[in-house]
Amino acid sequence: MTTTGSLAPDDAAADPSAPARPGRPALPAPYLRWLAGAQLGALGDAALAFALGWSAAAHGGAAAGLVLTVITVARTVLVLVGGAVADRLGARRVMLAGDAVMLAATLALAAAAGLRGSPLGPLLLAALVIGVVDAFYLPASGSMPRLLVDAGELPRALALRQAGGQLAALLGAPLGGALVAAGGLPAAALADAASFAVLLLVLLLLPVSDPRRAPAAGSGTDRSAGSGTDRSARSGRDGPSGLLREAAAGVRLATGDRLLRSALLLAGAAAGAVLPVVSLLGPLLARTAGWGAGAAGLVAGAQGAGVLVVAALLARRGAGDGRPPRGAGTGAAAGLCAAAAGIALLAAAPVPAVAVIGGLLTGAGSGLFVGRLAPLVLGAAPDTHLSRVQALLTLVQSAALVLSTGALGLLADTAGPRVPIALCALAAGAAGLLALASPVLRRA
Repeated sequence: MTTTGSLAPDDAAADPSAPARPGRPALPAPYLRWLAGAQLGALGDAALAFALGWSAAAHGGAAAGLVLTVITVARTVLVLVGGAVADRLGARRVMLAGDAVMLAATLALAAAAGLRGSPLGPLLLAALVIGVVDAFYLPASGSMPRLLVDAGELPRALALRQAGGQLAALLGAPLGGALVAAGGLPAAALADAASFAVLLLVLLLLPVSDPRRAPAAGSGTDRSAGSGTDRSARSGRDGPSGLLREAAAGVRLATGDRLLRSALLLAGAAAGAVLPVVSLLGPLLARTAGWGAGAAGLVAGAQGAGVLVVAALLARRGAGDGRPPRGAGTGAAAGLCAAAAGIALLAAAPVPAVAVIGGLLTGAGSGLFVGRLAPLVLGAAPDTHLSRVQALLTLVQSAALVLSTGALGLLADTAGPRVPIALCALAAGAAGLLALASPVLRRA
């Protein structure tokens, strides 16, 4: 199960829990406690993900790909229903249930791997459980900042979360490798189980208001239509059909709201154009150019460092006066254009050093994009639809990533990796320029 969050810089002036300087309120203590627990969970999840991939690779490349595919497919198929469940029952209840299931599942995986080794069957079952729990957990955890932080501090809170999530991703693979080397898959599973136990305790002690009975936020016909849709959905709550109607109500609300619709389309375009570059095309470029695995790792590390630095800066600076930043939509579009420039530099890189610079610029642009778009989407969602909007955001990004990754991989096989990387740069740049030209996003 994947969550994202952050760790504050060591400098006391950058620590949101430190005494706030005038005009810059500190982030709420409940949010910081939840965030710390969530980041511990994210680190454990990243370590287990490495361990699962490593264990599955022993059965061949097809088996390793199948394990990852099971997680993605289960999450994508069920995520809209997961958002409806979280809005119906409350985010904390869903997260408590998800953490409890994952605690039991990781303990069972550790026991099975300790007794039987790592046959493919238990790995696939673990992947299925992770994907199903993710589908319910991600929309719920995505709505938590809105429940714990004032609207004016959402950008800083989400930037802090993004920085911590990136840090967990960077540290997760080395931690997973160390755990596998020390004790195999059982060690990684037990470490993840411990993180779920801590997060369960944090959630049990966390005060979270229930927004289900709150009036829908926002104004105008778009939001009013969404609330009416939700009332009709609530009339058929009982049973699976009621959940499907509530999920459909969330889709109707998001597609009927001009700001949410534009932001979700932009998020999908960014996911399809940017995410495959470092994970798929960068390593292919390093391999075909004869740079070696070390160069590919440096490019990926530079991209992660760019995201981390920008997210940390956004978390440190915040809004200054407790209000949302102006020009959030413009900032997101500018970040996507910067990422496109980094991708273009990577496509034309003659030597690894230039590719590393391209990766760093790509990461910095991606960090700015997410740091500005995430609070825009979360802040625009009505209180009654928080998790469903987050579920739709996850679905849009996952679908775009699955479609683009397959097509770009095929193109790389026939034309070499530089051509699909250049196409990704063009797609990301076009999406960023269209967003800059969008009146809805410019006014956001």
